[in-house]
Amino acid sequence: MTDTPPDHTLDAAIDPLAVRIVKRTVLILLGPLFFLFIAFVPLLCAKRSGFRGWYWRRVKRACSSLLWLLSIRVEMSEADKQALAKDENSVIVINHRSNLDGFTLMDTIPDDKWFTFAAKKELCDAALLKTGFKGAGLVEIDRKSGKIAMGTLSDAVRTMEPRRSVVLFPEGTRTKSETLGAFKPGAVLVARETGRVIRPIVIHASERLLPRGKIVPKSGTIRVEALPPFICDLAGSVDDDVTRLRDMMVAVFDKG
Repeated sequence: MTDTPPDHTLDAAIDPLAVRIVKRTVLILLGPLFFLFIAFVPLLCAKRSGFRGWYWRRVKRACSSLLWLLSIRVEMSEADKQALAKDENSVIVINHRSNLDGFTLMDTIPDDKWFTFAAKKELCDAALLKTGFKGAGLVEIDRKSGKIAMGTLSDAVRTMEPRRSVVLFPEGTRTKSETLGAFKPGAVLVARETGRVIRPIVIHASERLLPRGKIVPKSGTIRVEALPPFICDLAGSVDDDVTRLRDMMVAVFDKG
């Protein structure tokens, strides 16, 4: 893991004010084109061979460009990047405190590591987005029934290639507390049912740049740490695994 930098290094803007103004002006002008590209390209070529890998890389580049235009830097140690590049047969879990978290993950995880997200069925049914979501391999979840949702998720993970992982938010929603919120058992249940390990990833300072309720992020640095794989104890209970997983991530998050 990376050494913890002083808090002020995470809060400090990474570009002078004049540069930030220029970048955000460009974003306002070109942002709609980014969205239209991501939304409409799948309508034209989603059925082509190799589309999913190509499209996923384009989405990652778009997220990186967005963060650059917002003057937001994402830091991860080379050791953590190398560990993730070689990661296989895992379920990824991350803490969730800001709407920047998904973009941060897309920006920092190496291209060698494939991952996807679980998305509620309503999003996957949206006319403009469903082709792109399905083309990118998002896991469609119907949240009306917890049992059905878990079954769908486990089935999807079971059939994924070893290097592909689904990303889950164990807190379930963005939290405002000083530390991590209570964890739901979903990730542990999926890992137990599929035989995969859990790869915890801790995101620092995203809520400082874009707190809940705000729509305009500040410039600054977000730091990301990849923790060692977490192996469920099948001889113990699900609750014990959930507690151990949360304690592992809290220890890193609270350290700053």
